[in-house]
Amino acid sequence: MANSTSVELIAAESISLRIAVVRGQRVLTDTDLAALYGVETGRLNEAVKRNLPKFPEDFMFTLSTEEFSSLRSQLATSNDVPAGRGGRRYAPRVFTEHGALMAATVLNSPRAVEVSLYVVRAFIRLRELAASHVDMAHRLGELEARTEALAQHQETFSRRADDQLKQVFEALRDLMKPSSPSSKRPIGFLPPTDDA
Repeated sequence: MANSTSVELIAAESISLRIAVVRGQRVLTDTDLAALYGVETGRLNEAVKRNLPKFPEDFMFTLSTEEFSSLRSQLATSNDVPAGRGGRRYAPRVFTEHGALMAATVLNSPRAVEVSLYVVRAFIRLRELAASHVDMAHRLGELEARTEALAQHQETFSRRADDQLKQVFEALRDLMKPSSPSSKRPIGFLPPTDDA
């Protein structure tokens, strides 16, 4: 039998898969949230409608047609059929982390309260993952900058070393050239010549 921590992790993980990003916010659709809370989507939406002041725009909003299309492709799902084909008559609502919690309170069922904890943990897990990716990207940027600086330093050092080595080789070549005999001066004391 699995312990409660692993069950919570699996539950949060499966909920995380249903969380999508719309308007820059992580959200769950009303259909997914209703399924998690063990109620029909219509019942969830009725409870929300009765308590609309508890759901400001940053807790819940209704998707536009384009957003709904994008969300369906993001989640790779077809269980929400567009209106006119036996599906929804209204665009779906989506709930942010705070909206999902508020929905659990307006539903007021033991299952909604219990599952809302998993929903919050899933949102927190995604936030932590996003933060670790941002941190990793920042560290990677720093490493790249250091490597670039080191490469530039190495390149400058290498150019200087090349120049110095060229000078050494030129001096060695000059020393290795045979000197012409006419330009040679005798070394030492010269005896006086009769010409003088």
